[in-house]
Amino acid sequence: MTMKRFCTGLALACVLAPALQGCFPLVATGMVGTGFVIADRRTSGAQLEDEGIELRASHAIGDKYGDKVHVNTTSFNRNLLLTGEVPDQATRADVDALARATTNVRSVINETAIAGNSSFSQRTTDSYVSTKVHARLVSEADGRYSPVHISVTTEDGIVYLMGLVTRAEGDAAASVASTTSGVRKVVKVFEYIAKAPESEKPASQQDKSPPAPSKPEDVQPAAPQSEETLPPAQPVHM
Repeated sequence: MTMKRFCTGLALACVLAPALQGCFPLVATGMVGTGFVIADRRTSGAQLEDEGIELRASHAIGDKYGDKVHVNTTSFNRNLLLTGEVPDQATRADVDALARATTNVRSVINETAIAGNSSFSQRTTDSYVSTKVHARLVSEADGRYSPVHISVTTEDGIVYLMGLVTRAEGDAAASVASTTSGVRKVVKVFEYIAKAPESEKPASQQDKSPPAPSKPEDVQPAAPQSEETLPPAQPVHM
């Protein structure tokens, strides 16, 4: 089985998952044993800690609010992204506080909206958008970035990209995501590193022109992009 077929199959599995969170992690989750964990720029301990942060934050919010809110938790290098919907500003602030109180969280990026909970149909659509973004990140990487360094979360058509990347890698990945059909906006929630580690591909392979899209039906005019500011990248020792 090729990497591309494996990743696409995993992406489709996300769409059919009962939670339908609109989140598609390209790294760590479900990929232990495939060689992807080794390629991750986080330590293996940091990857496990990110999974623990997501669970702890999700449980804390769910235990207090239940189905009164719809909040997704996505952690990368202990930066915790919150997406979804909450009923009012007071609840949004409290959800933020619960997230910040989660053990080992380094920063919280609160992108929750004050709105009613999204419908099952919207969550299904968001998961499908994540699948399409992921498929294009894999097929159109062309040495400009590694898709296993990037996670994708979609909420109401807004795609959030997380990972440890160089500026050039992040810009290239965001460009692909922003032209994927169904994407209304791309938010870069990257932690930037100065350069790719020496053990990875040489920089000469990073400066290629973008290839022609492999699936023209998935391409649209570029959606707007914005960027969140995160603390400088730092290793996590477990």
